[in-house]
Order: sequence, then structure tokens, then C-alpha cells
Amino acid sequence: MKNSTYLAVDLGAESGRVISGSFIDNRLQLKEIHRFSNGGVRLGEHLHWDILNLWSEIKHGLSLADDSVQSIGLDTWGVDFGLLDAQDNLVGNPYHYRDNRTDGMMEKIFEIIPRDEIYAKTGIQFMQLNSLYQLFSMVKGKSPALTSAARLLNMPDLFNFFLTGQKANEFTISSTTQCYNPTEKNWDFETLSQLGIPTKIFGEIVPPGTLLGKLLPTVADEIGYTTSVIAGAGHDTACAIAAVPSSGDDYIYLSSGTWSLMGVLLDHPLINEESMKAEMTNEGGVDGKIRFLKNIVGLWLVQECRRQWAREGNKYSYADLTEMAEKAPPFAALIVPGKSRFMAPKNMAREIQAYCRETGQSVPESKGAIIRTVLESLALEYRSVAEQIESLTRKEYSVIHIIGGGTQNKLLNQFAANATGKSVVAGPVEATAIGNILIQAIAMGEISSLAEGKAMLKNSFDVEGYAPKDSAAWDEAYAKYKKIR
Repeated sequence: MKNSTYLAVDLGAESGRVISGSFIDNRLQLKEIHRFSNGGVRLGEHLHWDILNLWSEIKHGLSLADDSVQSIGLDTWGVDFGLLDAQDNLVGNPYHYRDNRTDGMMEKIFEIIPRDEIYAKTGIQFMQLNSLYQLFSMVKGKSPALTSAARLLNMPDLFNFFLTGQKANEFTISSTTQCYNPTEKNWDFETLSQLGIPTKIFGEIVPPGTLLGKLLPTVADEIGYTTSVIAGAGHDTACAIAAVPSSGDDYIYLSSGTWSLMGVLLDHPLINEESMKAEMTNEGGVDGKIRFLKNIVGLWLVQECRRQWAREGNKYSYADLTEMAEKAPPFAALIVPGKSRFMAPKNMAREIQAYCRETGQSVPESKGAIIRTVLESLALEYRSVAEQIESLTRKEYSVIHIIGGGTQNKLLNQFAANATGKSVVAGPVEATAIGNILIQAIAMGEISSLAEGKAMLKNSFDVEGYAPKDSAAWDEAYAKYKKIR
């Protein structure tokens, strides 16, 4: 195998990175060459992404690589998008999925199309942040941006357009929108039309690993070299799952980060009344797989507590907060992470305390107690979702693979094993970038299959195992959790 280098641009809700990956002696070696912050920017009453700053940071990161790069692949979070006009100009600044413009939009849509009809066509978990509700809010608001739009591009597709000038809607990211029908394998044009959303803005859907072409000359001049750009798995979770160090699909995956996405890989969508009631989603994966999963509010709760305390003059690292949580008493209180009140509160720590007070529990006062409440509650939610998955798929899974940045939280990993009673394998940490790079290498012909790529991962990255402990205490806590849930 030749010594080839690929660049993975990985944009998360809190930060972005440009990571180089090189295949050397049948191993994949990673190097972070640029990291930058990300987050919502409030303008007036609305929350946006700072798209131009992100674009600037991406180009800067790419410029730090040498000219031996084989290709570039880019992945981001789901649901958000940019709109282009007929002259390919960006119409407005893309909104952040936590913006309040989608408040009440789900209910308004259900007045037009019943909830079960939408799920039957899209198989997507109902969350007000989904692209469908963002677009419908623009219809209801008679948005000039939507009127003048000629093309919708989800975030990775938008940056790929900036890089190459090519407009393509990649499969995995398109599947997050609730505008896609996984059974028909195309946009759900009927639902879109019924809601007054212009169908002309939805383009051809391409599979992950599609070669888009070379960098635009202006971009190549700016970063100092030219190379190919791959529309890999545009959704970061699809990339991360592609890097799970397992030869089969007999496991539950948990992509741990700002969001926790927990599910299994299926060959076909699983869409029925039971999966709708369980709030399960069917999203696109690599190699034609369906990511049957549930979106769980994840370490966002910890991130927001940390942000608030920093604003108050108390700056802590995530390691500091985890250590404080480990020392706090167990099961002092529990919250339900997915409650809407935790979506975007002004003060997350106070919101957690208020919830505990309102539900008749002891109120966590110390910072460590608040973080422990979050981590224990997340682990118990993992158990609830794992039970739903096993019931719906009629299959038991003995192992949970935790991937992504959240694997660095060893306390949460152990809690996940304790709560679910399952063996946990945590790692690799950089699963998203690894999956991104593997997909590029397949597209460029250096690797023949995902299986071949995964075989190399065993020699490239360490993983850590966690066995369940304290099952009786966690069973008792789960009984309490189910009562407040």
C-alpha cells in the first residue's frame, strides 16, 4: 500500500477540525492539523451559524497540508442547510437548528398531514429541529429567501459546493432532513408539495463516496495545491459508524458527543407504528445500510453547564467536571435529557435544578452533583433506548460500541455499561474522521471495501472495554427513572 494522505474536515456543533490520515505499513495514522471553535451566533431574535468564518477556517486548515493530499472529504451535523439562488449565491445566513423559528411548526404541519402519515413516508424521529419544520417555518413566514431559492444544500453539501462548484445532495445527510423517503429512495415530493415547500430546490441524491471533482482554481490558489473532493458520508454519525471496529453488524452503536445517537445497522428501513411510538429514526448509512437509531440529547447538557460556569468566572475542563462528578454522591437526582426545556435554556445548571425541584427530588447543589445527575441520567436513557431497539428488532445485543469524542468520558462509558448491563467497547475517539478517511480511500481505489479498512483499524487504534458493575443499584435507579420519564 502506498503512503497516501487524505484530509477529513469534520465540523461539529462545538468545534471543527481538519485531520490528515495516512496509510503507512497497513495502518492508518492520524494527525490533527487545525482545530477551531464553532457555535451559534445570535443576530437579532435568531440563531445562525457563522458560515463565512467556518469557510475561512476550513481553507486555513487545508492550507496547512502539503501537496501530497489524495482527496478531501467533509462531514457535519445533520438537518441544517443553505439556500442558493439561480446565480448560485448563498441566500441569507444558514440558521442554527436550535433557533426558535421552528417553535410550534410540528403541530401546524400535523393539522395538514397526520403525524403517522409523515412517519410512514419518512421514518424519521419527530424533532422540531428537522429540516422539514425549518422549511415549513419559512413557508409560514413567507420568507423571501425561500421564494428566491433555486437549490437546497445541507451543510456538508454546501461546503462541498464552495470547494468544487458542484451541487450534489449526499445520501446520508439528505436522510436526516425528514424530507426523504427511505423506502422510495428519493425525496418525499408529495409531502413537500402538500406543505407548500418548493420541490425544485431538491436535487439529485448521490451515494457516499461520490467523486465530485477537483478543487475550484480559486480555492486551489488560496490553499496552495489542488486535489480531488469526495462527497463522503456527509453526516458525521454515518462516518463514525463506518469506523466501528467490528467485522459484523451484531452490536448497538452509540455515537457520543453533543448528541448521543444510539442504534443498529439494518439492511432495510424499519417503519411501523411501534417504531414511531418509540421515536426511532431511519437514516442513511454507508454501503446502503440504514442507521436505525434514536437521537438522544447528549453531552450538550454538560457543555452548556460548562459554558455557563465559564461566563460566571469559573472555568473548568471537561476532565475537571468529570472528576468532580465522580466524587459526588450517586443517584441524588435524575432528569430526562430529552425534555424540551433542556433544548436551549438560558442557564442549563439552573434548569436542571429547577426540574429536580419540580419533580420532588433532592436538588443537586454542587457542580459535581449537577454533572453526575446528567451523566447518570444519560446512562439510564441509554438503557431505555437499548430496550426499545431490542424489542423492535426482536434481537438481543450483548455489546455496545461507543464511538466519537464522548468516549473520552470514561465515567459515562462505565455508567453506560452499568445501566444497560452490557459490555461496552469505547473507541476509537476519532471515529468520525477515521470513517471519513476510509470512505475517501475506497472512492480513490486505495481500499477495496469498508471491511478491508476496518481490518486495518485493529492495528491502528486502541479501544477500551467496560464491564457492568453495581447492577442492583442501577436497576433501582432505572425504576425511578421510568417513573419520571
